[in-house]
Amino acid sequence: MQLQFHLCTLDDLETLIKISRKTFIDAFEKDNNPSDFKAYMDMAFERENLRSQLKDVDCSFYFVFWEHQLGGYFKIIKNKSPNELSVSNAIQLERIYVLDGFQGNKIGKSILDKTLQLANQEKSKYVWLGVWQKNTHAIRFYEKNGFAKFATQPYYIGTDKQTDWLMRYELKKPLLENKRGL
Repeated sequence: MQLQFHLCTLDDLETLIKISRKTFIDAFEKDNNPSDFKAYMDMAFERENLRSQLKDVDCSFYFVFWEHQLGGYFKIIKNKSPNELSVSNAIQLERIYVLDGFQGNKIGKSILDKTLQLANQEKSKYVWLGVWQKNTHAIRFYEKNGFAKFATQPYYIGTDKQTDWLMRYELKKPLLENKRGL
């Protein structure tokens, strides 16, 4: 498998809108009330909203290419953590989506590995995320890859109040840091 990661810029806005909408619809439309789902889509993936996020220095989107074809994307946010973590040096993995035609190729695992690499570069203590409590497939994936539930929070799709599990992965200190002072 040959994956490439591309840090998105404003030049990628139109493609980001398309893949964001496509992957979210594929993942969740069937499980939500149509009017609530439409309201959420209109807000979350609106052009100016995504443009603003692309300009935010603490927010980064990455496209994931599988042999030069766009297979997915992810979004991380620096300097944001829920009160339950009680740390300021955490990275949130806010979105991780793989297009249907690329599922089953371990792209999700590669995205997690890349996120952990980026978090280590930032000297973060944790990578955390929110996942819908009914998304048992994703929860199993995160648990299998070392994430553990630490809290819950409400998440709204339109007016529908849903519950997200907050999960975290604790980054280990590099070996040299652990031996400091010996």
